[in-house]
Amino acid sequence: MSSSIHTRRAFLANSATAAAGIALPAFWNTPGAFAEALDLTPRQTEGPFYPDHLPLDTDNDLIIVNDNITPAVGEITHLSGKLLDADDRPLRNALVEIWQVDGNGVYLHTADHHAKRDANFQGFGRFLTGSKGEYYFRTVKPVPYPGRTAHIHFKVKRPGEREFTTQCYVKGNPQNERDGIYRSIREPKARESVTIDFAPLKDSKAGELAAKFDIVLGVTPS
Repeated sequence: MSSSIHTRRAFLANSATAAAGIALPAFWNTPGAFAEALDLTPRQTEGPFYPDHLPLDTDNDLIIVNDNITPAVGEITHLSGKLLDADDRPLRNALVEIWQVDGNGVYLHTADHHAKRDANFQGFGRFLTGSKGEYYFRTVKPVPYPGRTAHIHFKVKRPGEREFTTQCYVKGNPQNERDGIYRSIREPKARESVTIDFAPLKDSKAGELAAKFDIVLGVTPS
């Protein structure tokens, strides 16, 4: 696995630690100890365009390929979240993969040639979740693909578990309701869980965006 998966962790903001002066029993600090079970993230189709030839650079920064200095075209987005189980416990050391179209609406796939691909967009990335289940990618805000609303594909790989795939969507995008795969999620809460804000990043002079997508998994044997 590329060492850059680990070195790119520098992008992650450090979480603040509690400064309470009284030590509590361990169970008080157990995530989800007294909470209701979280709603599971709906499983969605992988689609036909999972990369059929992975780039040499598969780290979590999709807007810069290898040592190039020219960034990808699009609205730079800091995409982060946590991988959790239904009891709100973090799932560490899980491999999270994402893939999406570039700013021209083209996938990193030899069968997708309806437009010219942005050679400066990596199109695919990986991140190994940390101790709190966190992941982070720097990418671009997704744009529509012919016949599909804007979305990002996710695949989660964990030892001994069946691979999990899903997609996230842009909140407020009017094309969502015309997208058959999005509409196939019948449960309103489940649909809401994969529909996320791409909000302006505070104090960003470059107009960057931030988006958060937490993924909640059940236990599914391989």
